[in-house]
Amino acid sequence: MRIAVILVGLSLAGLLAAASHAAEPAPRTVHPLLRTIAGEVRPEEMRTTIAKLVGFGTRHTMSDTVSDTRGIGAARRWVASRFTEISRGCGGCLQIETPEETVTGNRVPTPTRIVNVLAIQRGTGDPNRVIIIAGHLDSRVADVMDATSDAPGADDDGSGTAAVIEAARVLSRHKFAATLVYAVLSGEEQGLLGGKLLAQYASDNNWQVEADLNNDIIGNTKGANGVTETSYVRVFSEGTRSTETPEEATRRRYNGGEIDSPSRNLARFISGLAEDYLDGFRARMIYRTDRFGRGGDQVPVLAAGYPAVRLTEAIENYTREHQDVRMVNGVQHGDVLEAVDFQYLAKVTRLNAVAMAALALAPAPPSSVKIEGAVSLDTTVSWAPVPGAASYRVWWRDTTAPYWTESRNAGAAASLKLPNVNIDDWFFGVTAVSADGYESPVVFPGPAGSFTRATPPTH
Repeated sequence: MRIAVILVGLSLAGLLAAASHAAEPAPRTVHPLLRTIAGEVRPEEMRTTIAKLVGFGTRHTMSDTVSDTRGIGAARRWVASRFTEISRGCGGCLQIETPEETVTGNRVPTPTRIVNVLAIQRGTGDPNRVIIIAGHLDSRVADVMDATSDAPGADDDGSGTAAVIEAARVLSRHKFAATLVYAVLSGEEQGLLGGKLLAQYASDNNWQVEADLNNDIIGNTKGANGVTETSYVRVFSEGTRSTETPEEATRRRYNGGEIDSPSRNLARFISGLAEDYLDGFRARMIYRTDRFGRGGDQVPVLAAGYPAVRLTEAIENYTREHQDVRMVNGVQHGDVLEAVDFQYLAKVTRLNAVAMAALALAPAPPSSVKIEGAVSLDTTVSWAPVPGAASYRVWWRDTTAPYWTESRNAGAAASLKLPNVNIDDWFFGVTAVSADGYESPVVFPGPAGSFTRATPPTH
């Protein structure tokens, strides 16, 4: 009889512990506005854009800047005019800026003007908080120094440029609390020069960059091996912050955070949006800053301390990239218009537009996120209040899980205690939620996961 009582008592204690540990079902609020935005993206608009870009012959960084029909100068003036045209359609809602810098370097032997074309849609409630979509305008052939041969650059990176312009066309019809920046960059092929200029411009203007979505090579679906893949786009994100100090690295190695940089949690955020708003299309997270041994304009943005990811097509065709236009044994080489899959490009652009809107409509990610609970069966998560947040949600997951799985609503409080959730066994984070249900990306505790810009270390 005594044994039975003890067993019942133990069973009851286990049930109570399980009840206090149980999380709420993960929220899946589907917003009709985001579905509307996805539906407004038009593949034919992007076909027109890329055909126009290809028509400039070459957009090499050191190509002609005087001609109105050929070269990088004509191309960037056309992009600016297209942004101006879109702005007229929204009552002048876009501010067009063309920051520039004259540079020389290994791939720029003579002084050359690097000019970015930006269209800035000011936020209505939190204008210093900035969401960027970027693609690069310049193109190249096999010889990176060849500024005269035809370099159509249809996919690399006419596709990214077309996505930026189409996002501007669609999103400029709506209003957002945060500022949206549509960035067409130059000089990527000559050393990520446009990305460096973008990062410097953001710093000079005190932008609080929450996300930079760099779109580079997003329109091809058929590899050189004949394999076709249309069901996903790759999203590359850095694991640890580029600006991490030695002290922060020591803390991160001990307590975790190797896969929870703000960029990595931004990638998870994008992946969830693809699942909710793009039927049959997903974002495949790649746990790398970029493709192996290669880079893009998000890299200098990360180096400046801002969260950024790179979106790239599921399967690249290397006979198209950085190639002279020619036929080799019956195989077309060169980055030509005919190789772009515009239905696929539209899917990737829809994901970008939905992500930008979702980020700009949600409150900023919480700051000063902390966890406590050493030598305790309970964990307490705390954070600084965020303007515009109606509530907060605490998330946790197994330390080997790729996605956040457990959550609990914290209401309007700035902390939440999780009884019987052991700090040693889980990773934790928190999101801010607006009154109408838009939710920020998850923020991992401490410097490892903070979306707040960290000053790059000096060397």
